[in-house]
Amino acid sequence: MHYSKITCFVAVLLLFFPGNAQEIKTKEDSMMLRNIYTEALENGKAYEDLRSLCKDIGARLSGSVSAEMAVQWGYHRLKKYDFDSVYLQEVMVPHWERGTKENGYYQSENGKITKVNLLALGGSVPTNGIMSGEIIMFENRDALLKAEKKAIEGKIVFIAQPMDQKMITTFNAYGACYPIRGFGAIDAARLGAKAVIIRSLSLSEHEHPHTGTMRYEEGLKKIPAAALSTNDATALENLIKESQGKLTFHFGMDCKVLPDKLSHNVIAEIKGSENPNNIITIGGHLDSWDIGEGAHDDGAGIVHSMEALRILKELNYQPKNTLRVVFFMNEENGNMGGKTYAKKVKASGENHILAIESDRGGFSPRGFSVDGKQEHLDLIRSFQRLFKPYLIHHFEFGYGGVDIGPLKDQFEDIGLFGFVPDSQRYFDFHHNANDVFENVNKRELELGAGSLSALLYLLDRYWM
Repeated sequence: MHYSKITCFVAVLLLFFPGNAQEIKTKEDSMMLRNIYTEALENGKAYEDLRSLCKDIGARLSGSVSAEMAVQWGYHRLKKYDFDSVYLQEVMVPHWERGTKENGYYQSENGKITKVNLLALGGSVPTNGIMSGEIIMFENRDALLKAEKKAIEGKIVFIAQPMDQKMITTFNAYGACYPIRGFGAIDAARLGAKAVIIRSLSLSEHEHPHTGTMRYEEGLKKIPAAALSTNDATALENLIKESQGKLTFHFGMDCKVLPDKLSHNVIAEIKGSENPNNIITIGGHLDSWDIGEGAHDDGAGIVHSMEALRILKELNYQPKNTLRVVFFMNEENGNMGGKTYAKKVKASGENHILAIESDRGGFSPRGFSVDGKQEHLDLIRSFQRLFKPYLIHHFEFGYGGVDIGPLKDQFEDIGLFGFVPDSQRYFDFHHNANDVFENVNKRELELGAGSLSALLYLLDRYWM
């Protein structure tokens, strides 16, 4: 049954049975959610859309040719679904290139050579040929910060800190470990190091190193920064602990920072019938790192968002507010898509009331986190009964998302909602060569799309 028929049916019931209005409204919403999930699971487009994004386009680092291919892919994919409008929004983005494949090895005093798997961190300067130096290990960032400069000058710093296995919420483990990647080059350079190597941010042991953005500090020497695979980091840590002699590390990276380039956010919307100037945004980021295919990060969020709106259109739902999908460009190494979007929509005079982001992979949905006020949390908790049949149970204060975060700077009362799937396997794929289409489960992806479409429907219907 299409939404328009459900509405007529409920209107008749309300006319004759006003005392049961709340119960009838709940039944109407239950029927709508059932229809949403049925469309997602039986007629869903998300999996094929993700296959196309990953296989026809591939990795999509900001400023690259493939990122611009992705912009055109997104525009024409959204046009195919016949939304009320589809358009591009100009964004200036950073342009960093990895260059030729990185290579590295370490050598003991007796001459034994051990090759390692490593990746330059996003934004790193090159080594300008082969860089060699004695390696000095620190078990965590705190130990590095307490070190004396004379022990580090001219050496290559290795930060062996792992993500904390005891943390059940894997994103908390990631957040606690992120500073070794984000600030490791700054910390080591202050102490005179010539380069920094970190253990990849992952909870599992494998041979695929992880990349990710890092920072430099103005006025401080920029030193090369790279990540070792967790397998290689563990082996190197064990060897250093057991060895009495010096280890020399050798590596080469050909990366470069180029001038900013023009790119685009890709936007589609269905106009609101009652409050068209009130905007509810749902989105993910179109860019990815330049390895793998960006399937979970964040191809899943792209197709989740597109599918959420497509389902409501297919079911003939007429929103009260304008529902807008945004494919943000440049979340990974600058967030210029999110920052530009927030500034431009504020300047346009639009009233942004709510925003939803999917950027935690295409795994089984668990719920939503809320970055907002108590009334935002109270509202989605009022949907718990409706979501219970779909095993959605997480409704807590938390993080909204990198892309939608800048909207808070422009719209004080906005509520931000982050999609929360099961995250236990996410960091097996995050920012590494394993993040490919084959590692996304079709049913889990479709359940996520259904959950986001359901939330979009309920927020539009009940947020005042």
